[in-house]
Amino acid sequence: MAVTVSLVLLFGLVLFFLLRSKTLGYGSAFIAVMFGFFLASTGASGPINELATAVVHAIPNL
Repeated sequence: MAVTVSLVLLFGLVLFFLLRSKTLGYGSAFIAVMFGFFLASTGASGPINELATAVVHAIPNL
């Protein structure tokens, strides 16, 4: 679990700097996929799924 969390932080940080510098290419796509892959295996996946579900259900009420 500690390795997964550290990889999420690492990929998240790299993705943040890639998006900030507007360097979008194959490398940043790979970083984004790896960030999502490792984020899904942490405890944050449950709240993220609940948030996404709540947003999807709230859109028709706008």
